Amino acid sequence: MIKSLLLFLLCFGFVSLSAQHKKVPSAAIKVIRDYDVYLKSCEENPGNALLELKKEIPDLVLDIRYATTNNFMKLAVYKQARAFARKPVTNQLKRIQKELRKKGYGLKIYDSYRPYTATKTLYVKASDKNFVANPKQGSRHNRGCAVDLSLIYLKTGKDVPMPTPYDSFSAKAAAAYPDLPESIKKNRDLLIRVMETHGFKVLHNEWWHFDFKGWKNYDLMDIPFEKL
Repeated sequence: MIKSLLLFLLCFGFVSLSAQHKKVPSAAIKVIRDYDVYLKSCEENPGNALLELKKEIPDLVLDIRYATTNNFMKLAVYKQARAFARKPVTNQLKRIQKELRKKGYGLKIYDSYRPYTATKTLYVKASDKNFVANPKQGSRHNRGCAVDLSLIYLKTGKDVPMPTPYDSFSAKAAAAYPDLPESIKKNRDLLIRVMETHGFKVLHNEWWHFDFKGWKNYDLMDIPFEKL
């Protein structure tokens, strides 16, 4: 009886230990790929709608780099040079543009909503995975809740000088990098201040990237620009 009990305990312990070390597969992320499913989500919650920024804010400027090879990947991943964002994000950008107009500035958009397929393409093609979003988690761009942007002078349409070009990997691209000319810091800080006042958060190592603070409320999307 004692031998049988000892044998049972040894076997139970081995099974339990094996179970503890068994690798549990990670849960698959949810990505909306069906256009009809997207439309239904918009009916249920109008805030889910992806609005075209140029139509909503006609005087902003588009420079959609990932529709061209003029980006750090040298790869065009969009078929159309268009920009979209969720309705609440777009509404805040409208308010930001209105505020900037009074100061003689306007927004230039480099990127906003990014279909999930484009994120996967960038990740596969990137030689250094540290500089692109990992598709396993998806990105704020995939949720329609991130924008890459800068400022222009409204009168001339010229770029307002910033610490680095868009998508720079220089240390100077950090949102709080201190060793810069005062005029450049003033421009960068103006952009960050107006964006954060209206519900966005700057990415610490990219002065141009801003996440909408409600991004967790939105699904990852893989609807191509052509369907929107």
